[in-house]
Amino acid sequence: MWAARGKRRAAKLGLDPDRLPPGQSPTQKWPVLSLGATPHVPLDQWSFSVHGEVDAPFALRWDELLALEQTRLVRDIHCVTRWSRFDVPWEGVRVRDLLERARVREGATHALVHAFGGYTTNLPLDDLLREDVLIAHQADGAPLEPDHGGPARLLVPHLYLWKSAKWVRAIEVLAGDRAGFWERNGYHHRGDPWAEERLGPGVDPADVREVRRAARAGDGGPA
Repeated sequence: MWAARGKRRAAKLGLDPDRLPPGQSPTQKWPVLSLGATPHVPLDQWSFSVHGEVDAPFALRWDELLALEQTRLVRDIHCVTRWSRFDVPWEGVRVRDLLERARVREGATHALVHAFGGYTTNLPLDDLLREDVLIAHQADGAPLEPDHGGPARLLVPHLYLWKSAKWVRAIEVLAGDRAGFWERNGYHHRGDPWAEERLGPGVDPADVREVRRAARAGDGGPA
């Protein structure tokens, strides 16, 4: 029923219903679903690093990030809370290029992404190496607003949006998987919206709702 409503809404908005993953509904707004306070990081204090299972770890200041080759693309985004937003313009630096610069070691398989504010999320390296995965600092033709992850966020458009960590500050390359905030609390380790990988096997949705309530009260990190 939810899927049918979503496709009807997409058609009503003049959008292609076939671009909508199962269980999603399109929105023309950009809902803000952060948990906890929004970090406000001055650009002169911002930094981003790649470290862990790499031979050439490094860190970037804001001006150094902007001096790198920039990529512009348009992608849809899909939130696990069931909204999707089509045709979002993005600008940023390809994560693939950053991982190549760091010289990932043989045997590395995953990464743990760290954000200002304490949030973490895990991803297979194969997902981070796709051409459209960015450290994004612009959306909709303007600098990324703090509520949407500015100054910079990870963008992994082929996975649910909780994997696209807001306020990104580091990628830690790992030799194995290590769960992040939501993955420790019942969310799926990968999060493919086309496979509806919302929760891990056997997880009770009520337990996840309780975690979300606690996080909104200040006991969890930003989503």
